[in-house]
Amino acid sequence: MALARSSLVFGAVALAIVVLVPWFLVSREADRQQRTVSELAGAMLGLSDEPAASVSVDAGAERRFFERHSIGRPLDGSQPWISHVSVVDLDQDGLMDVVLCDATTNQVAWIRQDADGSFTETSVSGTILAPAHVTPSDIDLDGDIDLLVAKMGAILPNNDKIGGVIVLENDGQQEFTTRILLDGVARVTDIEPGDFDGDGDIDLAVGQFGYDDGEIRWMENLGNWVFASHGLLTLSGTIHTPVGDLDGDGDLDIAAVVSQEWEEIYVFENDGTGTFDRHLVYGATNDDFGSSGISLVDLDLDGDLDVLYSNGDAFDYIPPGPRPWHGVQWLENDGALGFTYHRIGDLSGAYFANAVDGDLDGDLDVFVVSAFNDWESPAAASLAWFENDGRMGFTRRTLATEPTHLLALASADIDNDGYVDLVTGAMHVSPPYDRMSRVTFWRNGWGDP
Repeated sequence: MALARSSLVFGAVALAIVVLVPWFLVSREADRQQRTVSELAGAMLGLSDEPAASVSVDAGAERRFFERHSIGRPLDGSQPWISHVSVVDLDQDGLMDVVLCDATTNQVAWIRQDADGSFTETSVSGTILAPAHVTPSDIDLDGDIDLLVAKMGAILPNNDKIGGVIVLENDGQQEFTTRILLDGVARVTDIEPGDFDGDGDIDLAVGQFGYDDGEIRWMENLGNWVFASHGLLTLSGTIHTPVGDLDGDGDLDIAAVVSQEWEEIYVFENDGTGTFDRHLVYGATNDDFGSSGISLVDLDLDGDLDVLYSNGDAFDYIPPGPRPWHGVQWLENDGALGFTYHRIGDLSGAYFANAVDGDLDGDLDVFVVSAFNDWESPAAASLAWFENDGRMGFTRRTLATEPTHLLALASADIDNDGYVDLVTGAMHVSPPYDRMSRVTFWRNGWGDP
């Protein structure tokens, strides 16, 4: 009898664990995502008919704008994970090329443009686990273009010290030697060059996402590939650390966006010698704002650098998907590190934005990619254009609904016709897998008849 009672008690406890623990976890996630438990469960099982998150109404485009061309290595049946793209004339032949981080093959690759307009992709690195960002820079000042590579070690959340700071040193013939400047640290997401101490060489601004622990540091170039680290901030979730003269005093400052539960933007003001004062210039009231990227640009053309800021990250949702507060905004710089927030517009899953004059009307428009839209809807935008009316009023227009899951964006006049083109990279971390791409060249056709 005692044995039977013990069996019953054990069975009841086991049933409680099997039922209550998953329910508790799903309940917490539903509360965080502002859904009911039934809505989240349905979405996880693919049974939900939940409508897409609300976005601004698009105005119709007046003419054909961009032509889509896949470049580089073709799809091979796997889900591509292109974490970053950058446009640069790597071989300095007068033709713009593309360098990229491929987190599927764990390599950095070069898509070279030939004189006939064709593109050929080759790997320029050995294995680099989860390369997250590649920045072209002549770090050794020898006249050719090297590549700064942020190594995450793993794309998805991880607390292990698996990140690194890597330079692919160019010998001038596009043969690259791997130099590891820093390793065994919290996952590195961005490396940006600049002479921060005024001694004439190239130092580095480094962002580390980590997971529960992260960091922002600058690495002082001591010569002969030796760098000394100086800490600036110890918060998890740093995504980008762009460099520019934000206060107009002639030296280089560092901006940073920190996601996770912080959802904040910082400016590290340089005194010209590598001593920085920290300024918190924006903090979202929504802990799930989903900060996904920043860049520095004089958006209002008043002579100082503003901050262009996207929020659309959904990596930590189950499943990943759009939220009604996703979109794009800019922080207007008053020239003295005072910043005013302006919303540009809504776009579900907005992951990165570029500000360029796409229609050559004299002002800067904003182009945005979406990584986490409602891809079950054929109308969900993966590439959008916020057209500037010249008075900092923006109208959103959808440019493409496929390919989907566009995470990386770069812009330049690639075909040398006077119009700014786009390059995108896709990261297919979740279904559906029916409209996939790796790297896409979007030729600007605004000037075409």
